[in-house]
Amino acid sequence: MMTEQISRRGLFNRAATVAVGFAGLKVFQERAHAQGGAGFGPLVPDPNKLLDLPKGFKYNLISIQGALMDDGFRVPGLCYGMAAFAGPDGLTVLVRNHEMGVGGAGSSGSPYPSAAFYNSMDKTNVYDVGTVNPALGGTTNVLYDTRIKQVVGHHLSLTGTIRNCAGGPTPWGSWITCEETNLRAGQSSGGTVLAKDHGWVFDVPASTTSGIVNPQPLKALGRMSHEALAIDPTTGIVYLTEDQGNSAFYRFIPAVPSTSVASLLSGKLQALKILGFANQNTNNRSNPLFPIGTPFSVEWVDLTDVESPNDNLRTQAASKGCAIFSRGEGCWYGNNAIYFASTDGGPTNLGQIFKYTASPVEGTSGEAAQPAKIELFIQPTSSNQFAAPDNIAIAPNTDVIVCEDGSGDEFVHGVTSGGLVYKIARNATTNGSEFAGACFSPDGSTLFVNMQGPGYTFAITGPWHRRVA
Repeated sequence: MMTEQISRRGLFNRAATVAVGFAGLKVFQERAHAQGGAGFGPLVPDPNKLLDLPKGFKYNLISIQGALMDDGFRVPGLCYGMAAFAGPDGLTVLVRNHEMGVGGAGSSGSPYPSAAFYNSMDKTNVYDVGTVNPALGGTTNVLYDTRIKQVVGHHLSLTGTIRNCAGGPTPWGSWITCEETNLRAGQSSGGTVLAKDHGWVFDVPASTTSGIVNPQPLKALGRMSHEALAIDPTTGIVYLTEDQGNSAFYRFIPAVPSTSVASLLSGKLQALKILGFANQNTNNRSNPLFPIGTPFSVEWVDLTDVESPNDNLRTQAASKGCAIFSRGEGCWYGNNAIYFASTDGGPTNLGQIFKYTASPVEGTSGEAAQPAKIELFIQPTSSNQFAAPDNIAIAPNTDVIVCEDGSGDEFVHGVTSGGLVYKIARNATTNGSEFAGACFSPDGSTLFVNMQGPGYTFAITGPWHRRVA
């Protein structure tokens, strides 16, 4: 079995039952309430009332909904999940989701400047044109120079999809964008009847040149209300979240691992089960509770009929004893682990973040002897820490970056490996919009983040190395 694992790692050229109780929660409460010493210091009010940041940090508003892009399209609305990739000549390529639904071609938030523009364009690469109105979701690529702090390119890269929420970067330099919907062909939405099924994921290259990708749904990864995914670069295994109150946590093992999207065309989709605890509900709103900081061994259960015409993958998983998560959202690989958020988990619905540590023989029959582990990494006890974690990422300093989607003030937070929470940015506008898509440039100099409602994308710079431990 080890031979199989080494071979998989070589392809990607990368190195590398406890009773449930209250003890972990008590430890977390003690450390979380001592959070004041972490971070970059207090936030300073922004005179322009856009972003409050710590002293020494600055932002650049690099993209606004409705702005004309290089290819004649307009920046779509509802910017959401995002990742940053190394481009040519030291440039950074952002691939950014837009969580649009279905609507008129020239409507607010549409990538098409007008109905006339849409009617005259080649629709070969529009995934779903509908019977009247097209689906307006998709992705845009932003080429950014961190040295001069300017956008040097901007184009539409995927269109015709619905509610592109989050996704995840791939080891081969692309972004997998996820549709957070279960709408089907023949159903009505946004004044049209849909021509195609939705609820898929799509591969979008981090291209620097204008052009819309040919939209090919990666159906082997299942049809569901997808939220986000993360790929372990050592194995090529994909881990996926689902934004439902009774969701499962999934993984996809490619039939033929490779260093391209071809590895996602066929394989095995599975759901996580906690050994010794069938149908464990992890939201900590009912017994048995799921403690913080306690690793539990897991097994993975095969799923069938993954194209799921009845949107029942999560109920199929539950029927096989798999764990239940409350609204799985952001998902990111880092620190040799997979982190993922449950946006309204926890006894007071403030959210949770889990940490999954793969088996040394992940994806092989050797897992039975060396199982992977899952633990509850953090569960806020007060909204002063954070509320409703959504998109997450891992910073160069190994901290977890959390985009908040709660009520009241909205923040971007950092969480240290020891569970200390600190504030990075505050939405200083009056729009109350959530943050999304936080990610660092490959050179570590710049944190990019979206403010969804107004359709803003920011580039934040500052003394990232000076975080107080």
